[in-house]
Amino acid sequence: MKTVILDEAILELHEAVDYYEELLDGLGTRFRDEANAIVRWIQNNPETLRIRSVGYRRANFKTFPYFIPYVVREKTIWILAFAHTSRKPHYWIERGKRA
Repeated sequence: MKTVILDEAILELHEAVDYYEELLDGLGTRFRDEANAIVRWIQNNPETLRIRSVGYRRANFKTFPYFIPYVVREKTIWILAFAHTSRKPHYWIERGKRA
């Protein structure tokens, strides 16, 4: 199955990595590594997580207060965001309509 990470999501990932790296040397790397591991898990298990009421699935980070919302359309996984759990809820929801 093909995976597409939206440009906005890539930017969010880089911003979060930079933020955590400024807090503590190496913490940004840990964030990026966890994000990459979650994306790989999604790629291997795209339909395991339940579909939420608005039509997306959500994979939570274990260490950081973030999650990855995504949708599966035909044979493509669309990563919509790297979203903080308590900031601007559902700001990325419109992205799912473009996927």
